[in-house]
Amino acid sequence: MIDFFIKVKQQKAQNLPFVLYRKPNNIKLTGFFQNNDHLYFAENFEETGFVFAPFEGNQMILIPRNQSVKWEALITSSQENDDSDFEDSEDIHAKEHFENLVQKGIDAIAKGTFKKVVLSRKEIVGLSNFDLVSIFEKLIQNYPTAFCYCWFHPKIGLWMGATPERLLKADTNTFYTMSLAGTQKLQGDKQVVWEEKEMEEQQFVTDFILDNLKKLTSEVSVSSPYTAQAGTLAHIKTDIEGVINDNSSLKEVVSVLHPTPAVCGLPKEVAKNFILEHEGYDREYYTGFLGELNKEGFNKGEIKSDLYVNLRCMQIKDNQAHLYMGCGITKDSIPKKEWRESVNKSMTMKKILDLK
Repeated sequence: MIDFFIKVKQQKAQNLPFVLYRKPNNIKLTGFFQNNDHLYFAENFEETGFVFAPFEGNQMILIPRNQSVKWEALITSSQENDDSDFEDSEDIHAKEHFENLVQKGIDAIAKGTFKKVVLSRKEIVGLSNFDLVSIFEKLIQNYPTAFCYCWFHPKIGLWMGATPERLLKADTNTFYTMSLAGTQKLQGDKQVVWEEKEMEEQQFVTDFILDNLKKLTSEVSVSSPYTAQAGTLAHIKTDIEGVINDNSSLKEVVSVLHPTPAVCGLPKEVAKNFILEHEGYDREYYTGFLGELNKEGFNKGEIKSDLYVNLRCMQIKDNQAHLYMGCGITKDSIPKKEWRESVNKSMTMKKILDLK
């Protein structure tokens, strides 16, 4: 593992692209180290490598397998840490701004513009002595059930995250995806109880996925909604799996799913336009997606892709961390509660950065 991180530091010092990642509940750490600083793109989703895609637009960056060295290492298993004693000072101006934004969303829902919209904010915090390797180690130790990554390209920047949400897992022609929505902070052993607003929000997401995959897939099975843990937060989750039709492509399935209602809203295009018009900042790769594209499986002819939604993430830039947090807004949302939820979500990264 020490050699692995020496390789990471060398790659960063040479200003060459790389990605490190560890899948949920896994002890294997994988790294792709690109051997030049060229910007490659995934265009038809038949490429092989690691894809990193934005929320808006089709510049899906690829670290190609055939232009990279792949390293793997095993890591020691770890426990989710509790951060219940973490206190955060409130930025009154940011609070007011976000609550106003949420109210605009609620008003648009009342007018019938859309059923749901996911509104987000960015928070910039100063960093002293940022060390990529030690921060990434803390990330994988603290969030064993998340997809943890560190991605760098000299022409784009440095991103890190611990996302609880899978966009799509495809194994040759079978697929698995999830519907994830609703958030609350876990409180010890206290049982999680969901309000109707949260159950409804999550059902919107499930219905959207099923309706949109209808033409591209078959033999679809759906689990009942259940509570899933992500660090110190709980979400409502439904598992969805099935078969991708012979005349459908991976790219079609991804474009139908992304951006999901869990990061955008419903109907998708109307909600997306509202976000672009009102949020007041560029999400860039936050709420985009990332992961393995067309990796060869153990069995001959087996091709696997494993993509995640870029949530609970940050961009590191000029000794500052840019943190991103979003909340699903429905007709029953309360602006003050949504602000509190966004603060809870910011703790995922703040805890790693020791911002106490």
